[in-house]
Amino acid sequence: MLAGMDGRDGMRAADADREAVADRLRVALGEGRLDLHEYDERLQRAYAARTYAELDALLTDLPPVAPPERSTLAPVTAPAAGPLDGGAGVRLAPGRDGGVAAHWLAEVWLPYLKVIAIVVTIWAVTSLLSRDLLYFWPAWVAGPWGAVLAVRTVTGLAGGEPRRQAIERERRRAKREQRRELRAGEPDERDDPRPAG
Repeated sequence: MLAGMDGRDGMRAADADREAVADRLRVALGEGRLDLHEYDERLQRAYAARTYAELDALLTDLPPVAPPERSTLAPVTAPAAGPLDGGAGVRLAPGRDGGVAAHWLAEVWLPYLKVIAIVVTIWAVTSLLSRDLLYFWPAWVAGPWGAVLAVRTVTGLAGGEPRRQAIERERRRAKREQRRELRAGEPDERDDPRPAG
């Protein structure tokens, strides 16, 4: 059995495994088990982890998540699962292959695809109205911009850009949540029934 554990520890982790650990760390932050600095540090290490052993080391001092009905701890509401990018897109399911990379690729390529669809539509409409197949000028928009995006995609994936952006989004989201919680805990002077002075 010990040999099986050693074998698992050395196995390569997938994006879904890293996302699951990031979700557990987020819950621990919401429960108050981690402060923002610890959360940020562990989140960076989670997205940089290559093996199960590296991921497991991030959770060793955290209790396992028990279903609320079996928990002996005080009930805690987990932070709402909002968009991964803080509102600009949809959150990718943790089990989806290449979740972080797919999200990053969508951010890089969707503006290009939208603009190309518009210019090709303009070309098609003008060709129809002139009743002649006009010179395909959208290639001058699609070609150079597409080449730049292809280079950015290759260098970004090779350099780990999707993970860096995911870490930065998580960091910003956690800071916003912490500020929101601090503001919710502050008394509002307008609600104070005591007269001033």
